[in-house]
Amino acid sequence: MSSPTVVVLDYGSGNVHSVAQALEVAGAKVKLTADRSAVQQADGLIVPGVGAFDAVMKQLAAVGAHQMIEQRLVATKPVMGICVGLQVLFDRGVEHGIETEGLAQWPGVVEKLEAPMLPHIGWNTVEAPGDSSLFQGIAGERFYFVHSYGVLDFPELGGGAFAAPKVTWAEYGSKFVAAVENGPLSATQFHPEKSGHAGIQLLTNWIQSF
Repeated sequence: MSSPTVVVLDYGSGNVHSVAQALEVAGAKVKLTADRSAVQQADGLIVPGVGAFDAVMKQLAAVGAHQMIEQRLVATKPVMGICVGLQVLFDRGVEHGIETEGLAQWPGVVEKLEAPMLPHIGWNTVEAPGDSSLFQGIAGERFYFVHSYGVLDFPELGGGAFAAPKVTWAEYGSKFVAAVENGPLSATQFHPEKSGHAGIQLLTNWIQSF
């Protein structure tokens, strides 16, 4: 059986080489590209993201990422966002007084974490649903976070094209969304590529779902 191909969207943001290395360890063939044809043909797509919400959205727009992601989801082809790559999948982000429209795959606002000290850097546990596929076998593990902003509220959703999203939470000052699984669309606020064996297993679980 050949290894699945995963494209890491190379649009100028994100720790793409570390993500690529982790995916290879997890069993994927990896391409770093923003080529539309390669994105559509791949078995999986990773959307990384580091930095400010507004800057990442501008970089994504420059390569037509919204359309590429939509086309994959319509075809039920797997997409995963990482860190700010999770955040931009929500309705909007508010940072430093700047409000920016997101990709609006999920309802919600990215805002500053309610914590006495920011950024939230380091290892943290998560609270995953019992039927999570991403966290199968690693629900009690710790994952590596680096962020000051997050999604503090996720309304319960039902119906639509896919089953209701499975939301994983973490806590730092207050609860925030640590991961979402929603049909072909998944995302993590933490960095799997920096989370040791647990992160590799999460990526392996994702790849094996193709």
